[in-house]
Amino acid sequence: MTDIVLIAGVSVRGFAESAVRAGYAVAAVDAFADLDLIALAAEARQVRPYTAGAAARSASGVPAAAVCYVSNFENHPAALRRLADSRTLWGNSSDTLAGARDPAAVASALVAAGLPAARARVRAPRPTAPDAARRWLLKPLASGGGHGITPWSTAMPVRRTSVLQERISGHPGSVLFSADGRQAVVHGVTRQLIGDRHFGARDFRYCGNLLAPPDDPDWGTHSPLAQHGAVVASVLTRAFGLVGVNGIDVIVRRGRVVPIEINPRYTAAMELAERRDGISIFGAHVAGCSGHLGAFVSPPPRPVAVGKAIVFARRPVVARATQHWLADPDIRDVPAAGTAIPSGAPICTVFATGATMAECHARLVQRAARIYAEAERPSAALLVPL
Repeated sequence: MTDIVLIAGVSVRGFAESAVRAGYAVAAVDAFADLDLIALAAEARQVRPYTAGAAARSASGVPAAAVCYVSNFENHPAALRRLADSRTLWGNSSDTLAGARDPAAVASALVAAGLPAARARVRAPRPTAPDAARRWLLKPLASGGGHGITPWSTAMPVRRTSVLQERISGHPGSVLFSADGRQAVVHGVTRQLIGDRHFGARDFRYCGNLLAPPDDPDWGTHSPLAQHGAVVASVLTRAFGLVGVNGIDVIVRRGRVVPIEINPRYTAAMELAERRDGISIFGAHVAGCSGHLGAFVSPPPRPVAVGKAIVFARRPVVARATQHWLADPDIRDVPAAGTAIPSGAPICTVFATGATMAECHARLVQRAARIYAEAERPSAALLVPL
């Protein structure tokens, strides 16, 4: 198979890697054009400063018959329409996104099916309202990666670009699945790493995922949590006509998932299922978009935990001599030598495996510590023997 597919978004390396593994040639447009993306793509274009509109304009001259997108095109339907103009779109359409990215519509679909949902409001509750005493988060409607989320207080205005969402106690997670508009196939339920300072994150910022061994009683393939996640994925697939690979951010509470939002596109967690089980995420995506999901066969899961963490710069650093990282299968998103990385921006992504999620997380922390030990030396190169 030598078909070329265009993949665009903030960071496309994971999806592009899956596409190449599935036999496609890839033209990539994103904000980073990291060394490993350049190494695998037939063409890689960097967009700086990045916006979805700028990425769509950059992609306009790329000769590709089919196009896929990752974050943040789901929040910019006009840019998505321009990206997909005169191309076959493998992914959810802008019309589908209108419902799937509406917190009130998602909550309504879940409640109608008898499932738990996080309440959402577009206006601040009055002091006498029945839900006035609830805890709320103020979230940008065009949210992604936890950016801009803050606990809400009555002194804070709720603008048109934001929404109030009920703050649910529990563990953050994500349901990973592929869909064909009618049925959904779950590929895993991950525990999200949010605000983990081991990786330079704080507050509500996403910084990675852990995928449990299949026999884990709480998070594994046959756990009640996974079964409930499959029900939620099926309900939302039918409600909004979702196709291809999708994710649902959830809060895990008492062994059940409370959905927070739909990510109606490839998510950063999906490469963990590919790494652990050998599943072709891109293959599942194409099968779902082309109506052949019923013929897609998932391989049996391997009995290990896998994890990934984005290592964010805790202070400004400059990448030097990073070429050797390309030979390490557990380092990805490798910056080019000389890249200035400001505080809060990603340095790279690291991966680890373990017998349990706890062991996997500990190994990710060790890898991140080695990255920081080298990166934060005043005149050191980023030479990290992992």
